[in-house]
Amino acid sequence: MTALLICIGAAIGAPSRFLLDQYLRKFIKYPYGILIVNVLGSFVIGLTVVLPRGTVSYRPTGYITHTQALVAVGFAGAFTTWSTFMLDLYLAFELKQYKRAATNLLLSLVLGLGAAWFGIHLVQ
Repeated sequence: MTALLICIGAAIGAPSRFLLDQYLRKFIKYPYGILIVNVLGSFVIGLTVVLPRGTVSYRPTGYITHTQALVAVGFAGAFTTWSTFMLDLYLAFELKQYKRAATNLLLSLVLGLGAAWFGIHLVQ
């Protein structure tokens, strides 16, 4: 059952990422759609990693609820993307757009961690 929930979540998450990124690229010159997607995904994961007994599960191992399987591992796992983030950074360096690359990297780390923290503390 857990694997099926993960597959369903991923089937929703990946196209959602693509559609949101493509929509945002109409309005944003730089590829910050992936930044926004990753921050939103970090928030969603933060909302779902708190286990029913009030503790935080840092990894989807051992005890995992159906909600965590569907939303955190499936949806958010497919919605967020490390590989596209790395490609955006690589291309910025290749184009010698160092300020853009540094801004993307810094914002991704700070906002992503902040969003996950906020999601966790919102639920606790």
